[in-house]
Amino acid sequence: MKRIHKVAVLGAGTMGSRIAAQFANAGVPSYLLDIVPADADSSARNKIATAGLDAAKKSKPAAFMELGLARLITVGNFDDDLKRLAEVDWIIEAVVENLDLKRALLRKVEAIRKPGTIITTNTSGLPVGKIAEGFSDDFRRSWFGTHFFNPPRYMRLLEIIPTADTDRGAIDAVAQFCDIHLGKGIVLAKDTPNFIGNRIGTFSVLNVMRLMQEMDLSIEDVDALTGQALGWPRSATFRTIDLVGLDILGHVVANTARAGGEPLDERSDLKLPDFYREMLERKWLGDKTKGGFYKKVKGGAGEEDERMALDWKTLEYHPRKKPKFPALDMAKNVDQTAARVKMLLGLDGGAPQKNDRAGAFLWAALSDLWTYSANRIPEISDSIVEIDRAMRLGFNWELGPFELWDAAGVEGTVERMKKEGRPIAGNVEQLLASGKKSWYLDDPKAASGRAYWDLKIGNYEAVKVPGGVWSVEVAKKSNGVVKKNSGASVVDLGDGVACIEFHSKMNTIGSDIVQLITQTLKSGGAGDAFDAFVITNDATNFSVGANLMLLLMSIQEEEWDDVDLAIRTFQGMTQAIKFSPKPVVVAPFGLTLGGGTEISLHAAALQPHAELYMGLVEVGVGLLPGAGGCKEMLLRAVDSAASIRPGGRGESVELMEAMKRIFETIATAKVATSAHEARGLGFLRDSDSISMNRERVLSDAKSCALEMVRAGYEPPQPRADIPAPGENILAALKMGVHLMRQGDYITEYEVKLATKVAEVLCGGNVTPGTPVSEQYILDLEREGFKSLCGEKKTQERIQYTLKTGKTLRN
Repeated sequence: MKRIHKVAVLGAGTMGSRIAAQFANAGVPSYLLDIVPADADSSARNKIATAGLDAAKKSKPAAFMELGLARLITVGNFDDDLKRLAEVDWIIEAVVENLDLKRALLRKVEAIRKPGTIITTNTSGLPVGKIAEGFSDDFRRSWFGTHFFNPPRYMRLLEIIPTADTDRGAIDAVAQFCDIHLGKGIVLAKDTPNFIGNRIGTFSVLNVMRLMQEMDLSIEDVDALTGQALGWPRSATFRTIDLVGLDILGHVVANTARAGGEPLDERSDLKLPDFYREMLERKWLGDKTKGGFYKKVKGGAGEEDERMALDWKTLEYHPRKKPKFPALDMAKNVDQTAARVKMLLGLDGGAPQKNDRAGAFLWAALSDLWTYSANRIPEISDSIVEIDRAMRLGFNWELGPFELWDAAGVEGTVERMKKEGRPIAGNVEQLLASGKKSWYLDDPKAASGRAYWDLKIGNYEAVKVPGGVWSVEVAKKSNGVVKKNSGASVVDLGDGVACIEFHSKMNTIGSDIVQLITQTLKSGGAGDAFDAFVITNDATNFSVGANLMLLLMSIQEEEWDDVDLAIRTFQGMTQAIKFSPKPVVVAPFGLTLGGGTEISLHAAALQPHAELYMGLVEVGVGLLPGAGGCKEMLLRAVDSAASIRPGGRGESVELMEAMKRIFETIATAKVATSAHEARGLGFLRDSDSISMNRERVLSDAKSCALEMVRAGYEPPQPRADIPAPGENILAALKMGVHLMRQGDYITEYEVKLATKVAEVLCGGNVTPGTPVSEQYILDLEREGFKSLCGEKKTQERIQYTLKTGKTLRN
């Protein structure tokens, strides 16, 4: 298979520069080229490409996982630097959506590129085959569409659009590379307007706007109904359009209208409403113009900013109103999306409520979506799998249209649609006529764990996934659960490796998780049957830390013995992880905060996902890391200083610098915004590998654990010879805290918190270099943690965080 070592991106606009940034995140060098500005002197010939790269460096959310990675991008221009295309393995065209302009540029590329070099277009609106019409055979064999979604770092969907001439080997090379190195989920689409994601997404949003007008709902109503209640993003419909830009949706809608003036499909009646066109005229394009369907109004002195919402009938803004839907309030208590959707549609056995506008709106929106999606096969895709995957990965839906349909019940919904005289898709008639009642079935033998109804053959086929794409859910189906309690499970991954999976709310760590880990890792427990362990799960976030609600209840009831025992058992668990005779690999991802970070710090190895938001954030709730977090960061500081100056004294310059870094990380509750940054903060070791694809984290972690077993893993021994940084470094850290207070950067109480952290990290007020043990530092942590629990201001911080999800600076 063709290897990809270097790429070129033609066009340094928003998409081109962000695509180049994602290659840099993967460690792949690229050329980023654009036109020479008119009348540019010799020093400004790369001005446009440079501006694109600068914009990517400053973009929010961040395009680079670490700013230093921008060094892998070399800027240039189409006049002076096209010759460099002869050096690359893959060329991506991302210039403006103009057929003649694209073809003219690609003619120049054709003359320069090496035969066999892959060349693709990021077009979202032009027919891929038409762009390369009349080019050489070799060019056309290497030519296809690669449609990245914006922003490419965060949106996992990559639609690959082959033409009739495309060589399958080129597609496989790009698909495999983008899966493993760029973290993409690949969907094969046909060369039809808007491909898959935008075709279904555009229909859904235009239909939602139509229903909003017909049912006289507000912008706020629709966003309440089309967000998390359906397993769709919190930004729902109109807030998402504001984020993306009203003009961008306008362009996407125009793509479907351009198909030779012919009606594109049976729902070509759907158009952008008049109020939307008026907003485009007025340049109310969303966040980029500081106003769209919502806008922020600055609050007065000491007041919070207010988000105003648009009245689509008058185009005037008003303070955002909280929608009143009793059905929605009831549904919030249902955790599972599938059960929640069924309940909202009145399909859970209970009759739909009288005057239930929420249910009526959602029924109309979803039944239309299901029929439209089913009618698009085989037009835009040959299978339901590609459509569901495109909507999950490109629009962040928890369930794709057919998965949602299964959740609601295919048979019951079709029956209701028939009663109401709604159109029924021929493809769903075929499914039901064959006696089957769902689009998907569980299939423990399949690598994906499930099978789908293949409309071409009229039977179920295994959902195919690339080797290495895996989940804990699939492992459970094929190998089963060994042990379980309310917060965690031990799952057999095969080959002598077990996975410890968290499944508490937000994966908060309570006594159930602590207990299960400790019992599994100790001799005579459920772990005896295994050679190695992986700690990870399938949720959005690895763990948001310890269960603060339980802690606060113990504090308020002054159950200090319970608090002490909780800290001791938490410390016992992290030590069991570190000193386990069998390797424990932790695979964190998403939010990994507080106790989640402490679990990670004690692992034999980490296998994180690249999108890792990791930090010891205890200071934010008026506490300090009490389960070995301070101890492990101290060990890293001491070891890094010793690696620079072996045998250095306990107060060397190297140790002072290392201590300042870890103190700042803990005392300011720094959170890494990527695995690369987490390495910079000392949470990851240099030897820890990073998985770019979230769907490969489990498989990569299992491989890492097996490798450690094969290498004859020896656990570390508890250290009793840690040279305590002691009184001198403690005095220096306290001086830094004092200066921060003088400058009014921190509150009086934050001085107390920072001082407590400094005392634990320095091993107390002892002579520099005094040998101390790991247990000694753990005891300092526990005492510091307990003493802060008794502080009124800490209790206020915990209460505030539990109530608002934010931190209090008191």
